[in-house]
Amino acid sequence: MIAHAGFRAIAVLGAGTMGAQIAAHLANAGVPALLLDVTADAARDGLKRARALKPDPFFTPDAAALVATGAFDTDLARLSEVDWIIEAIVEQMDIKRALLERVEAVRRPATIVSSNTSGIPIAALAEGRSDDFRRHWLGTHFFNPPRYLHLLEIIPTDDTDKAVVERITWFADHRLGKGVVVAKDTPNFIANHLGVYGVAQVLRALESGQYTIEEIDAITGPALGRPNSATFRTMDIAGIDVLAHVATNLNLELPPLIGALVERGWVGEKAGQGFYKRDKATKEILTLDPATMTYRPKQPARLPSLEAARSIEDTAARIKTLFLGQDKVGRFLRETLAPTLAYTARVAPDIAYSIDDVDRAMQWGFGWELGPFETLDALGPHDTLRDVFTAGRTRFRDGGVPPAAPDLLILKSAKDRQRVVRRNAGASLVDLGDGVLAVEFHSKMNSIGGDTVQMLNAGVKEAATNFAALVVGNDAPNFSGGANLMLVLLEAQEGNWDEIDLMIRAFQNSTQALRYADVPVVVAPAGLTLGGGCEIALHADRIQAAAESYIGLVEVGVGLIPGGGGTKEMLARAVEGLPATHADLLPFVQRAFETIGFAMVSTSAADARRLGFLDEADRVTMNRERLLADAKAHALERLREGYQRPPLRAGILVGGEGVMAALTLGVHLAWRAGRIGDHDAVVGRALARVLTGGSLPHQTMVSEQYLLDLEREAFLKLCGERKTLERIQHTLKTGKPLRN
Repeated sequence: MIAHAGFRAIAVLGAGTMGAQIAAHLANAGVPALLLDVTADAARDGLKRARALKPDPFFTPDAAALVATGAFDTDLARLSEVDWIIEAIVEQMDIKRALLERVEAVRRPATIVSSNTSGIPIAALAEGRSDDFRRHWLGTHFFNPPRYLHLLEIIPTDDTDKAVVERITWFADHRLGKGVVVAKDTPNFIANHLGVYGVAQVLRALESGQYTIEEIDAITGPALGRPNSATFRTMDIAGIDVLAHVATNLNLELPPLIGALVERGWVGEKAGQGFYKRDKATKEILTLDPATMTYRPKQPARLPSLEAARSIEDTAARIKTLFLGQDKVGRFLRETLAPTLAYTARVAPDIAYSIDDVDRAMQWGFGWELGPFETLDALGPHDTLRDVFTAGRTRFRDGGVPPAAPDLLILKSAKDRQRVVRRNAGASLVDLGDGVLAVEFHSKMNSIGGDTVQMLNAGVKEAATNFAALVVGNDAPNFSGGANLMLVLLEAQEGNWDEIDLMIRAFQNSTQALRYADVPVVVAPAGLTLGGGCEIALHADRIQAAAESYIGLVEVGVGLIPGGGGTKEMLARAVEGLPATHADLLPFVQRAFETIGFAMVSTSAADARRLGFLDEADRVTMNRERLLADAKAHALERLREGYQRPPLRAGILVGGEGVMAALTLGVHLAWRAGRIGDHDAVVGRALARVLTGGSLPHQTMVSEQYLLDLEREAFLKLCGERKTLERIQHTLKTGKPLRN
């Protein structure tokens, strides 16, 4: 058995970009962190810079209280109080070694010490240290930004105790939410090694003058199943100077352009310019012209094959189609992607313990949908790759990368074992084993339409008949973007009010069925959980949320209010436990009004608790790939606790006309001050009416169904507003809200 003891406190040495953000993420995990630098002021300034970063390295502002700061000269002795020390200072071996010598003098025996170096040999850093130090010494390479990038490379040396590797691996997985890859102690380890080699091929293609920066970024982004930042935007974010440093570790020669940019200090976002630059006056994004080293307006990439490939949903098929194309895109990929894949196949045995680790490193560290070996399997033995596929081999593995552990990605594993019970276009029922059934959404953006509602209802009935518990979740980046607005728009434009009424009733009935199910229902949100997706979560017996859950009722942005029970549920939560004769309901109702009316979306699961979307009984999973396993365990725990179907609420306290008058006055004053527009005021008054119980003369108790009827009535009425339909249409077209 592995001793999975947690860490009472962890120290981070170096308050630079990485050190401060590592400390922040330790605080996110609830672990006190000691952040030290050359001076106390430097440490405080590093923490201050981290708190100002966007995206925020902290789950909530309060988490920063867990980070203490200090100086190497005055506070190094405090390292005797911690269980793990992470070195994250400047990338110079002599300076790191000198600091580690000082660390050894004050650390307790058996305290783990690691380096966040991105490429310096780990064993070399510990030369001259004691046996106990070297047994507890390893590399822990976080990726920037540590909160958001999943990968943690762990690099043991020949001296590192196996138990130390196991302890750090368990903690990084369960508490920090990391995807852990154990790498060999070679320059730049796995992900940076292969990533920078690939970038070097792209830079050579740019140097040829045949491709523009915009064309290359268009090719190397989502078209290949990679992030929107593609190649050059990613380099600007990471730092062109960092790229140059990593390339030096590999003895990899980069084109002179990189040296010229570093020499000028044009090293990317932190310098205000790199391959891209934002004009301060016009806010326009400008692009570097490598030939003249000046900036010009961005030019759209006109590559017809990319446009045609958008219709190919399968990433492997899309990459193969583009790669084989007899056009500019195909030529570029054969010049850059092919040599990168061939190089990966050649060096993989030297830098990694398996091809699975190579693929996971690139997926988790660089956001690739397909790792290099998955990509090779997709392309097959093309002329440019024949040397890779030796001895008649046509594939490196059957299927994709397997889960890194049996309790990760359990939904995928269940589907691979043919455990789908029922399926339609929008959702599936999947047997997770041990008597737990899952409802998985798989429509575009997991939007909620008739198919989804049908399968939610089927899931509740199937679980009650043949299973013991129900989990609602999926492996997609986003749990659900909300209701299918296109359906609402089409029916409203045709004046099919009865159809919209039926749609809302069906969704309300579905969320109520989740709340009053005969079996425990655990909803597992992750990523965007908006509108109807949030309403589903609000009606669960328990929520098991991914740490990176962005939950909110955002319907006001399209001129509507939550109509699937969300308005009712937020009110019920706001007034829960108050006596029926409570003197002043306004502050409690106003909280729900503002949360819905301002379309507040949580910045994390911890923030969702602050907003009232999660309560104290709900739980958070740090590792997204472990989410459904935790949700399943939570559901089984509810069974062991003796779950009983909850009784119908006796009533929900509403404030009547007095509270409604106060809320509508606030809407009027905001409109008068110009903070909201005419239609915002219409929506605000409709929301106030529902939250206060409609035209009731005084404070009283009402049933859930009464409030659901008010919700539905308000939703239908707003669907009849021209400005609401304009907002829906604009959002569907642009993905952005319209202020009209």
